[in-house]
Amino acid sequence: MAKHHVTATLNGNGVEFLCETQQTLLEVLRDELHHTGTKEGCGTGDCGACSVTLDGRLVCSCLVLGVEARGKSIQTIEGMAEGTSLHPLQRKFLEHAALQCGVCTPGILIAARSLLERNPDPSEEEVRFWLAGNLCRCTGYNKIIEAVLDAAREMRGN
Repeated sequence: MAKHHVTATLNGNGVEFLCETQQTLLEVLRDELHHTGTKEGCGTGDCGACSVTLDGRLVCSCLVLGVEARGKSIQTIEGMAEGTSLHPLQRKFLEHAALQCGVCTPGILIAARSLLERNPDPSEEEVRFWLAGNLCRCTGYNKIIEAVLDAAREMRGN
């Protein structure tokens, strides 16, 4: 089977990879580029564990083909912190104990960052709506919502 040569930007760095036509972006991230922070929860786009941004758009990487990333910018959980400094969302998730097993956490963090980039002052209802595509089997959602709202306040300087 023929492989496709793809160049893209991953967390601000240029990358090249070979992938088969049917390989998902999730598979490419994990198997070809060794960025294993993005998780597979369902493989059908229903749980949000594999959420990444592709050219600034929040997507389920299990529903995007690797070849579709050609020439695009991909942001994953590995690119969220700046060096050893955690992103405010990551810190607030720790402070609020908003994670347990960790399977859903990377996708929720990526989705929450996407929300706060679009709306730095969301209401609780808006956070709940925006994160509705991310399923968590362990924590419940209250601590997650509190962490996102607290991070939003911090990021606004309040």
